[in-house]
This record gives sequence, structure tokens and C-alpha cells, in this order.
Amino acid sequence: MTIQIYDPTIETKSRRIDFVPRPQSLAGLRVGLVDNSKFNSDQVLERIAKILEQDYGVIAHRMRRKRSAGIPASPEIIAEFKANCDFVVAGVGD
Repeated sequence: MTIQIYDPTIETKSRRIDFVPRPQSLAGLRVGLVDNSKFNSDQVLERIAKILEQDYGVIAHRMRRKRSAGIPASPEIIAEFKANCDFVVAGVGD
């Protein structure tokens, strides 16, 4: 009898992620909020939006919900945020 052992691990590939420069101020900017569909994610994001608007001068927000926490935002959500938002906050519930 032969026993086969499988190693499910893989070596990670390193990659550089280039981030856009941070704005000097949030005043007058528009924020996109990505609800990852977990419990309370929408409530956390609404509170964040309120703080950003009241305390930092953010002028508007849009919230869109992903179908599932385990998948990326849809191309439609990404396109909408690119056209209408200056920065994005992704929320995690639970």
C-alpha cells in the first residue's frame, strides 16, 4: 500500500502595490463605501460616512453592496466609484 501526502501550501508571490497619494484634506471629497454584505457592515459604514461628513468635510457618499464578502466588487461598482468618488472605504461586518 502506497501513501500519498499532498502539500496544500504554495509559495507566495510578492508584488508591489502602488498606492495613490493621500489627499491633504478630505474637505469637499466624495467617498464610496463598499458594504461587503456581512452583518452590520452597512451600519458601520453609515457611521463612518457620518463622521467623515461632519468632522472632515466630505460632501457626499455612495454605498454599494457586494454580493458576497468573498468576492471582489463588481466591475459596475468599480466603474461607478471611479466616475463619482474621490476615495473608497471598504467595510467589514460581524
